[in-house]
Amino acid sequence: MFSPKYKIAAESNAIFRKVVYPDRGIIFDRKKRSLLQNTVMFDLVVTPSETKGTDTVGLCSLLGIDTSEYRKRMKEIIFKNTSVRPSVFEPLLSDEMYARLNENMYRFPGFILSERKARTYPYNIGASVLGYIAEVDTSFLRRHKEEGYEMGDYAGMTGLERTYEKVLMGQRGVQRFIKDNKSRIQGPYENGAYDTAAIAGKNLYTSLDIDLQQLGEKLMQNKVGSIVAIDPRTGGILCMVSAPTYNPNYLTGSQRRKHFSELLLDPRLPFNNRALGNKYSPGSTFKTVSGIIGLTEGVITEQTTIACPGYFTGCGTGKPKCLDKGVFNFKDAVAHSDNTYFSTVYKRFLDQPKFGGADSALSAFNEYAYTFGLGHRLGVDLPSEKNGNLPVSKYYRKIFGPKWYSCNIISNAIGQGEVQTTMIQLANVMAIIANKGWYYTPHVVDSIDGGDELHLLDAFKEKHFTDKRIPDSIFDAVQDGMQAVVEYGTAAGSKIPGIIMCGKTGTVENYAKVNGKVEKQQDHSFFGAFAPRDNPKIAIAVICENAGQGAWAAAPIASFIVEKYLRDSIAGPERKAKMEEFANKNLIPYLMRVAMAKRDSIKQARELQSLQKKVEEPVDTAAEEELAPEIKNTVPQQAQPTVPVPKKDTSKKKNIRNLAALTTDEEKRKKNIKA
Repeated sequence: MFSPKYKIAAESNAIFRKVVYPDRGIIFDRKKRSLLQNTVMFDLVVTPSETKGTDTVGLCSLLGIDTSEYRKRMKEIIFKNTSVRPSVFEPLLSDEMYARLNENMYRFPGFILSERKARTYPYNIGASVLGYIAEVDTSFLRRHKEEGYEMGDYAGMTGLERTYEKVLMGQRGVQRFIKDNKSRIQGPYENGAYDTAAIAGKNLYTSLDIDLQQLGEKLMQNKVGSIVAIDPRTGGILCMVSAPTYNPNYLTGSQRRKHFSELLLDPRLPFNNRALGNKYSPGSTFKTVSGIIGLTEGVITEQTTIACPGYFTGCGTGKPKCLDKGVFNFKDAVAHSDNTYFSTVYKRFLDQPKFGGADSALSAFNEYAYTFGLGHRLGVDLPSEKNGNLPVSKYYRKIFGPKWYSCNIISNAIGQGEVQTTMIQLANVMAIIANKGWYYTPHVVDSIDGGDELHLLDAFKEKHFTDKRIPDSIFDAVQDGMQAVVEYGTAAGSKIPGIIMCGKTGTVENYAKVNGKVEKQQDHSFFGAFAPRDNPKIAIAVICENAGQGAWAAAPIASFIVEKYLRDSIAGPERKAKMEEFANKNLIPYLMRVAMAKRDSIKQARELQSLQKKVEEPVDTAAEEELAPEIKNTVPQQAQPTVPVPKKDTSKKKNIRNLAALTTDEEKRKKNIKA
């Protein structure tokens, strides 16, 4: 007796196998509001070996393509998936296209309309966090060959869709139908005895707050940078904004390919999640870490005073400069972000005789900093997280030789030089200071419907601690200084009435290569904070690239996010007006504006050239032979008047790098570094 599976194989020519795609799991915010939903769309699917007799011209006319494009697609489909297996010919049809095709399918043997579950996004937010799904390609199938994917399947490619793909995807089902000798479906095979049901994916419940995410994206429109806000008590990410962003609905539906290409060519790199994927010098926000380490090691106390004549005198170079002259104790040095104070702290730490040299001293400093989540990936549940950088002595020996000194790397003291962090790391440092020495790994997903069977959330339940030598009293001292920053220091303009916020501004030098020459750009604006001081509920980090001092852009933006989260609104007409003012500011960096204008002019020229080519190109006689007789006479035999096209610019092209690009360590070292 033969097994049923062999019977199915023998009759495969008379059976149509239809994959039934399940509903993907829904992703909810902290208040159980759905960030995305499922909707039904249709793909036009083809089995190339069964297309004999198809009205090719009619199909091309309906789809708005020409016969050469039709042939190209068929060749690619056969190459990737053979001629006897169903493949997607046109994905995610619009409602109008579906209706037009549906009433004409009898003209297109070998083609069917296949139901597909697609995503929609009711709030139009969170693109960089949620990610997108897309049809798998041959490369994806090779990488995941043991996971049962087939051509035509969709899978998560970025964001939560990628990280939690195994949970969200569910299980595909299969239906089998009998076909007649003209490949028309007649009914279920064996009354569905060999069909399998689709199983819906599991839902995810996150710590994200839709209202906070909406406000963050509003404040960062026409800006480049990111916002990360964390609940320090749990490590749950409350909002993660990467600017510029895009409407996630752009990457679903019939216009997906067009929108994807446009976003891919945007000089502002909207697909880059700047909260995780960019490494920045943290600037003066790093002084909080330097200060904690210096106090712990005893190279200073809270009462230690250091004078600043306008620059740091300890290395004889006059660098770094100071914003304010005067004599500062620890609290006021934090409040006014005094470069001399923290350069002195760093130099005293590295010069301690007990280390026997700068090599060992730097390693000791890094051991402290590492426990703050710096210099390594935190393990966030989103792809593409970078590790930041804590420079090591091996690197400096290559530059300065076997014997180097604290003055060679003094810019690290104020978060410049070779120190680099991601924005998620900086937000986590704020959470650590708020908690006085501990944190949970930042994460988006809190729970999974039906339980975490794959143990994807286990890592987010483990409590991490900073170096055990750091007492609570030192965290109290740093909190005093950070509160003073907002009360009367560098971020006094961002004080929130009735809320005690502890913060630290940062003004970060950066460079870009223009025409092969490294040039200094407008400073990056940084701010890190937490609030309220007693029983902190939110920790936050903000960067606005090339927006100037930390107090000018990043600090006000952070203050609105903090107030919105703690009060659920922005209080008073003055604060609301100020919020709208910042939301409407255009702070796109200059070089990016130049690159965008260049892109737009190139695009316009190409469109003109394409139009000229279209009206001037000769008739393709080979393609004409395939046209139905009633269509042949409509092919134009004479070119239309040409459209003038601007001459190509033969001048030397400018080499403009992304504004966010950092210069090499050697180049940065040669520049004047300031807080």
